[in-house]
Amino acid sequence: MQLSDIFIRRPVFAVVVSLLLVVGGLAAVMQMPVREYPAVDPPVVSVNTIYRGASNEVIESRITEVIEGAVAGLEGIRTITSESRNDRSGVTIEFNVSRNPEAAASDVRDAVSRVIGRLPDGVDTPVVRKVDANSGAIMWVAVTSTTLDALELSDFLKRVYVDRLATVDGVATVYIGGERRFAMRIWIDRGALAARGLTVQDVESAIRRQNVELPGGRIESTQRELTVKTDSRLATREDFARVIVSNKNGYLVRLGEVARVEVGPEDARFEFYQGGQTAIGLGIVRQSTANTLTVANGVRAELERLESSLPPGTSTQISYDESQFIRASINGVLKVLAEGVGLVVLVILVFLRDWRSTIVAIVAIPVSVIASYMVAAFFGASINVLTLLAIVLAIGIVVDDAIVEIENVHRRIEEGQPPLLDR
Repeated sequence: MQLSDIFIRRPVFAVVVSLLLVVGGLAAVMQMPVREYPAVDPPVVSVNTIYRGASNEVIESRITEVIEGAVAGLEGIRTITSESRNDRSGVTIEFNVSRNPEAAASDVRDAVSRVIGRLPDGVDTPVVRKVDANSGAIMWVAVTSTTLDALELSDFLKRVYVDRLATVDGVATVYIGGERRFAMRIWIDRGALAARGLTVQDVESAIRRQNVELPGGRIESTQRELTVKTDSRLATREDFARVIVSNKNGYLVRLGEVARVEVGPEDARFEFYQGGQTAIGLGIVRQSTANTLTVANGVRAELERLESSLPPGTSTQISYDESQFIRASINGVLKVLAEGVGLVVLVILVFLRDWRSTIVAIVAIPVSVIASYMVAAFFGASINVLTLLAIVLAIGIVVDDAIVEIENVHRRIEEGQPPLLDR
């Protein structure tokens, strides 16, 4: 007795098994993460270093080459690429696919720590991190305003939008593209500084000495205890202007006499544009196991709820949404599935003229496709462009097999061979 004989002799059992396969497949589909591409954790490690004010030649010779020499002898390296720009150095190490990413990152971290002492003074500590395929933003929201400048808009988004969007289910973090942070900018008057016999280093040292916040300890008595706070940090433009740069023969030289102090952005060289207009971007990064479609829908719903809190003249617009490509792929698969079932129905009706055989094919194709997701979920796969492409190809195979099988059965019955149920 063959396996098919059991299902032919027991149609109720066959229906129950088919329903179980459909339910299991649908449950797997609901739990599988949805993304544009498969989740890949490549053994790639990056080392990023910031040295403010340095040219690309200095970055190349003093930082990039030192780090490259430190990591060049590690085991299993495939390629090393580097990039030296003004203020920044980036070194990317790609290991063989057999290398464990965590172990590779640990080895690079140890190698870099051994050469930190050879780096120039004032350089930030190199940041070693494993390249994560899920760290890219799945959605960018552009915020523009005609009433707020970039500083005010950045501050508003950081206080209101970032915290609210970060609470959406499935969101890991929210980036701010083109952010403008408040900073006190000091424009030195070279003539006034030279006339008083001072240098820029004198100005920097004076600001560092007088813009501090130190622990003040506490005052204790027999009945109470008070915490002492030394509030000596500079907060306003006037506070910075009154900073004493030097004291020569009782004459105080203040910062306002040798420089112009104003409130401005910390870094104004990088901007975010939307339609040719300067904007502030919010990049939504999902969690590694989150469903991209669910996260995108949640972010859109939260943006609608936050619409009423926007200042006058401020608007939001979604400039990039990865879920659109995924939805298009899913719609393409559903379209192909519908076309395949329709063609099967048409071919069977035209050539076999048998409604019973047609119903069998209509049921068999969706059951086969839906049940396949249980296998995909078992191996930890996700719903992405490649798996959807595999489903599209599999639909064609299922359609061909269904037509060939039904035609073969129908032909044998027409030749006089009795069905299995009649034996």
